[in-house]
Amino acid sequence: MTHVISIPSHLNTMKRILLSACLASCLLTLASAAKQPNVLFIFADDMSFETIGAVGKTACKTPNLDKLMESGTHFSNTYNMGSWAGAVCVASRAMLNTGCFLNRANEGVTKYPLWSELMRGAGYKTYMTGKWHVKVKPPFDVVKNVRGGMPRCKGGYNRPKDMDDYLNGWKPWDKSLGGFWQGGTHWSEVVANDSIEFIEQASKDDQPFFMYLAFNASHDPRQSPKEYIDMYPLDSIKVPKNYLAEYPYKDAIGCSNGLRDEKLAPFPRTELAVKVHRQEYFALVTHMDAQIGRILEALKKSGQADNTIVIFTADHGLSVGHHGLLGKQNMYDHSMRVPFFIAGPGIKSGGVNKTPIYLQDAMATTLELAKIDKPEHVEFKSLLPLLKGEEENHYDLIYGKYLDRQRMITKGDFKLIMYPKAKKMRLFNTAKDSEEMNDLIENPEYAPKLAELKADFLKLQKAMGDDLDVDQPKPSSRKKKKKKKKKKGQ
Repeated sequence: MTHVISIPSHLNTMKRILLSACLASCLLTLASAAKQPNVLFIFADDMSFETIGAVGKTACKTPNLDKLMESGTHFSNTYNMGSWAGAVCVASRAMLNTGCFLNRANEGVTKYPLWSELMRGAGYKTYMTGKWHVKVKPPFDVVKNVRGGMPRCKGGYNRPKDMDDYLNGWKPWDKSLGGFWQGGTHWSEVVANDSIEFIEQASKDDQPFFMYLAFNASHDPRQSPKEYIDMYPLDSIKVPKNYLAEYPYKDAIGCSNGLRDEKLAPFPRTELAVKVHRQEYFALVTHMDAQIGRILEALKKSGQADNTIVIFTADHGLSVGHHGLLGKQNMYDHSMRVPFFIAGPGIKSGGVNKTPIYLQDAMATTLELAKIDKPEHVEFKSLLPLLKGEEENHYDLIYGKYLDRQRMITKGDFKLIMYPKAKKMRLFNTAKDSEEMNDLIENPEYAPKLAELKADFLKLQKAMGDDLDVDQPKPSSRKKKKKKKKKKGQ
């Protein structure tokens, strides 16, 4: 509908000119606001880049995410920075919602306005459902079914011990175990149900929306309906090429038998256990993919799709049998790299961008799309210059950290991993060795590359606010406390 605004003829010329200018300014402002795109942000948990079917690295099926990837641009080298705690998702989500780099994000959660608050300030109606796992209450206009860090279920650890345990033990579709089935409806389906309800409501409103949809999938317990497990017959599942029964440095890097994620399967690892966990992992991802398909179909039916930017990514990856590990607390690509797609108006379809980015760049990207001036505390970068072809480089170096046990730098084709407590380093050419199996650290041919990466890391570490001495790390605070108590007792 076109609204015609008339100016009374009795006003003098100057007043008419001023009023016309004012009205024109108001109309331009309204037009600009109307051009603000909706933002639909879909966030998975524990989902490695290799689980996307179209990537072709595993047997995992993700038809709806494949379509989303093809309809927009795929950033194929997307990283998480790591974590200050075993719950890597907490650090990842703190970075995402504050825009602060890893070593400043925890403080930033209570110091700065969060992502949704910035979007609301620009006129967006903000909505959230699913996993939050940030230490403040979710500051959205509408909040539905907020979930904790992970679904709590009965059993699920140290399994399967053997084939009999697999056939007769814990079952992903057993609703009596709780977990994703707590409440009667699978949590991934709840996220989809909530999202569809809001999309239908928002289609009747002129206000742009920002939706933050956070699945608990594909975090363990890896529970899904039986028909999804049946999509992955056990004999069709392959163990990763870099499978190990035990990672040689697991204790020194903080991935020992005591780490919760690593307790899911027996030690030492067996091919059977790894196959079972990958079977259940893929099934949970495919079930989530079906729910994402429902959400995207609802968006299409609402008539909002042509003015909605859709971003899909995950908080970090997962090992699930790579290198003898199960969790995400390591610096290998299967745990540091995640899928990242952006689609919508103005975004090139079928695009692939290999420039290394961080998943938390999603936040800065949406701020620019919403025409919000990026606050000084937001350190991650907008992807729009890459999407528009205005720049080729984004971050020269990629940083990684886990506790005081691991550090990483990625530069071009090379990755240097440091294990300060083990006094060990590992060097990989990830372009030639995507499975990170051929450690070049002892090869004298790569001594100059090692020296270059180590020097680059020390500079990067300083910029990141990381004061760990990677050559002479101090004893952890936990060990110090134990020593003090022992001395006091004597």
